[in-house]
Amino acid sequence: MAMARIFVATAAAFGVLSVISARGDSAEERQISSYTCKEVMRESDTSRQAAVAFLHGYLLAKAGATGIDLDAMAKQTDSFVNRCLDNPAEIAVDAMAAVKK
Repeated sequence: MAMARIFVATAAAFGVLSVISARGDSAEERQISSYTCKEVMRESDTSRQAAVAFLHGYLLAKAGATGIDLDAMAKQTDSFVNRCLDNPAEIAVDAMAAVKK
């Protein structure tokens, strides 16, 4: 069960990464360091969910985590969305990092 959850989270993160990197130099390209909360919130439901999954995965990998707590991630996602709605100019990865503390 835990391995399946890790697989799903990893697949989601790689899927988003593939979408982001496939965009190349187009006007749709997103750089993690400048992707704002407003941009995340304006995405379609599917793209927004993928972006949030990517941010979770990116920060977990950056921290060297080898497991995930789906309940904690769900709460962090809710906090992230609320934070982004209140602070649309904030960089999305910074907002996610703040709610993961």
